[in-house]
Amino acid sequence: MVVSKFKIIALVAWLVVSFLGAGSLALAGPHPGLTMSAQEVVAMRSQLHTVPKAKQAFDDLQVKTDTSIELGVIVPKPVDAGGGYTHEQHKRNYQLMLDAGLLYQLSGKKRYANYVRDVLLAYAELYPTLPLHPKQKEQSPGKLFWQSLNEAVWLVHTIQAYDLVVGALTEAERNLIESSLLRPVANFLSEGQPDTFNKIHNHGTWAAAAVGMTGYVLDDQHLVDQALFGLDKSGKAGFIAQIEQLFSPDGYYTEGPYYQRYALMPFVLFARAIEVNEPQRAIFEASDGAILKAIETAVQLSYNGLFFGINDAIKDKGIDTIELVHGIAIAFEVTGDTQLLDIAKQQNHILLTGYGFSVAKALHEGRDTPFDFRSLQLRDGQDGQQGALSIFRHGQGSKHQALVVKNTSQGMGHGHFDKLHWLYFDNGNEIISDYGAARFLNIEAKYGGHYLPENNAWAKQTVAHNTVVVDEQSHFNGDWRVGQQHAPNIRFFAAQDGIQITSAEIAAAYPTTTLRRTMAMLELEGLTHPLILDVFKVNSVRAHQYDLPLHYQGQLISHTLKLQGAKQALSPLGEQHGYQYLWDRARAAFPAGLAQLTWLNDGRFYTYSTVGGTDQQMLFAMLGANDPQFNLRDQHALIHRVNSAHDHVFVSVLETHGEYNGRAEYTVGAQSNVVGLAVRELDKYTEVTINLVNGHQATLLYTEQGDENTQHQLDSAGGQVQWQGHFVVLKSQSKQSEQ
Repeated sequence: MVVSKFKIIALVAWLVVSFLGAGSLALAGPHPGLTMSAQEVVAMRSQLHTVPKAKQAFDDLQVKTDTSIELGVIVPKPVDAGGGYTHEQHKRNYQLMLDAGLLYQLSGKKRYANYVRDVLLAYAELYPTLPLHPKQKEQSPGKLFWQSLNEAVWLVHTIQAYDLVVGALTEAERNLIESSLLRPVANFLSEGQPDTFNKIHNHGTWAAAAVGMTGYVLDDQHLVDQALFGLDKSGKAGFIAQIEQLFSPDGYYTEGPYYQRYALMPFVLFARAIEVNEPQRAIFEASDGAILKAIETAVQLSYNGLFFGINDAIKDKGIDTIELVHGIAIAFEVTGDTQLLDIAKQQNHILLTGYGFSVAKALHEGRDTPFDFRSLQLRDGQDGQQGALSIFRHGQGSKHQALVVKNTSQGMGHGHFDKLHWLYFDNGNEIISDYGAARFLNIEAKYGGHYLPENNAWAKQTVAHNTVVVDEQSHFNGDWRVGQQHAPNIRFFAAQDGIQITSAEIAAAYPTTTLRRTMAMLELEGLTHPLILDVFKVNSVRAHQYDLPLHYQGQLISHTLKLQGAKQALSPLGEQHGYQYLWDRARAAFPAGLAQLTWLNDGRFYTYSTVGGTDQQMLFAMLGANDPQFNLRDQHALIHRVNSAHDHVFVSVLETHGEYNGRAEYTVGAQSNVVGLAVRELDKYTEVTINLVNGHQATLLYTEQGDENTQHQLDSAGGQVQWQGHFVVLKSQSKQSEQ
């Protein structure tokens, strides 16, 4: 096996510690040498008192770990599913072993190493006796846990703990732990489950990281090579292939932000181990720096500290999650980018590792600079040709506006049927929402912590999202394997002063039907906040019912429609594809011209202006039908329905305005500024005109054809217009308003 400079440095550091004296601390050979080196241990021990937050983290960890150690070694026989006692105890054990290992290295107190030893010996006695878990999941069951994914997570943490204490163990103890526990778990995760191990998926990433990190600690190059290049070492699978295939050229992970966050941990920890042991592989440069891009991109995929809740997302996860704490710290050590320190400050979690201490020290020195949350397009797919996620931002700080346009690929089995879907955030809140996942993670009392049945039946269905539903059927008829074969085609994207805009289309979501959506964040004079403009075109060879849902968060305040509401009994909107979960609260005929609905959220008003016509309705729906176990959250939606049409253009504007202060008892700007909205099709061009109460008018002219260099000329209502690229914005003001 190649001996890296980190191994040599570790040996030198061991000699230094031995010469200086370290109490009962024993550093043998090249250990620690996995994700933290002996040199880093020496530096931390000598400098810990100079960085107050790191010293406080050390003191807090000692108190917490000492309390747990007093309870003794608890290694129960596995019986519970996720969230149950034994499941959670085995999770506590791997974290406690890692914490105790760190404390042993930093304090030199042998009792921490002895505790890790005793837990490992208990596992070494238990593991060879275990069959598959009694409550095994249908895919990839484990032994200690209900699925082997958790087993891989356990080994990733446990092998780090072993690396930290192995120098304090006798040869007999090492042989027993390695032969009865560490190698059997690594073999179970690799040769024992080849389909999972070779899978290009976050489960495969965790397994590869666990096996490869074990290989480094046990000095077993065979395990390392299998982890890097797949079981047959051909390179068709394994960690390198996962880096190349799971991230787009922009660092976007195909399953979405929630799973990008989860997948980051094995990527960053194994990459760190590779860098320590085989730096010549330049792992952080692999695939054009994919891992470092993915860390920065994960931060961009958030608003006010929480990840965008698309696909199977549990929506309380954010940038302070432990996976990203490790990711930010490792990325800072590699790049020295001080913007990452801004995120570390917000995370407020000091890691007692070499890279964690580097962050703590840099923060203590005040080296952090503001992180640049910016507007950008994140391409999806290995080649960047599987659609994209567009993020448009306006303003600064935690209460800025953000428009997220989801024109991505399916996202494999965790993806939702929501092509050309969007979300909107403002004032620190999610205003136009995505349901995310229907799951109470690790709450065993709620369906054992599994995804609820309603996750497939409601949360994934198209009507649960802000995009068009044809004939009350989900995109791809609700089959993710079909959806995985098709992604939207991005027609154009731009983020410039005054307007941020993107356009995409897909023709495979429904047979013989094409969906095209153009969305823009448009700044206009006289308005405090930008308008969100939405033009959704549907074209089909035959007539269909078209529904465009809008899932909004807030209390409905006013509307311009004449409602016919249900007074004595409620009925579901439909029978399948998610409609069965929506109560039909009220309906309104949709007259030609402008219709407006306003709601209030956290002291701010939001008005949705849209254009109706004959044979159209607005449906007011509420989630909760056919849900006797109360598994779903209480949420409201508007559904703009076109009863029958071949082709249709939905056009709408969302305006953010005004303020309501209940404490001071005042209201300002509660009325919308939008007084007119119109759309015209002009050959290959689309013209959208917005009129404001102050007399200002804005016209957006755009085309999906050509590129940014194409020259256009058009005779419009305002005269002849010439421009280059996909779009132009024309602004004018009435003479009356000028006076």
